[in-house]
Amino acid sequence: MEFMMDMEKKIPDAETRAKNVARLREVCLQFDHLNLILAQASAIAETELQNSPLYIHRRERVKKQLEQLKLNGETQT
Repeated sequence: MEFMMDMEKKIPDAETRAKNVARLREVCLQFDHLNLILAQASAIAETELQNSPLYIHRRERVKKQLEQLKLNGETQT
């Protein structure tokens, strides 16, 4: 506990703060760039999924099932 009491928090000088701010801004830009890359990869994967034969088959099957349910619902009323 005494060790922490001996340590005084020091505010860095203006030059050090400016360097730290510049580095943080650069890191933020790098994260923005990475997020853009991930968004593009996600969009590409989604497009490929939508165009896959298996997905198309499943989508058509569900579409037919929904149409059948609608027809069954209309004939029962």
